[in-house]
Amino acid sequence: MHRRQLILSGLAATAGISGLSACATAGGQPQSDPAYPIASDGQAPAYTADELIAAGSRELGIAAEAIGGAIERIFADNGDRPTAYIAGEEASGAMAVGARYGRGALHMKDLSASQEVFWQGISIGWDVGGNASRVFTLVYGLYHPDMIYRRYPGVEGTAYLVGGLGVNYQRADGIILAPIRTGVGLRLGANVGTMAYSRQRNLLPF
Repeated sequence: MHRRQLILSGLAATAGISGLSACATAGGQPQSDPAYPIASDGQAPAYTADELIAAGSRELGIAAEAIGGAIERIFADNGDRPTAYIAGEEASGAMAVGARYGRGALHMKDLSASQEVFWQGISIGWDVGGNASRVFTLVYGLYHPDMIYRRYPGVEGTAYLVGGLGVNYQRADGIILAPIRTGVGLRLGANVGTMAYSRQRNLLPF
């Protein structure tokens, strides 16, 4: 009888530990996983419009007045301030099926140094042409730098021009990216696709 009680007690203890582990990994991810924001993550400092206009002007090599209109439009659309920005460059081309590759640096106020990021995407639609661009991307809802690495769906056909700069939105899991592009080349038409952000260059755009 005593031996049976010991066995039952051991089983109960094991079940208790398993229950605690399940709570710690609620949603299938541990709470420490940066891809899952927690309450304290929402304290990331944000950038003002003036800070972003100065940085965008420097990174894109254009006048502050030119990028100022695009940034003001993005601020008005989102009703909040970005917690990060990405400065880089990319190249793309399409003949019905298109691909886009880019490389840049992610900046956040509470990062001691910028963090390298790559992106690649594929699109399908009525779209012909190619271009090379410098890109300045405003990032909303990012509270940890590693949260940037994921796939973002987007509709290139929704892009609009502000002062000669192209702007469109990509959204996933509460994070909004607003790339501002300037460069050479020509892209005609509209398409739908996705953009994947990664720690290293991927040759396949999906």
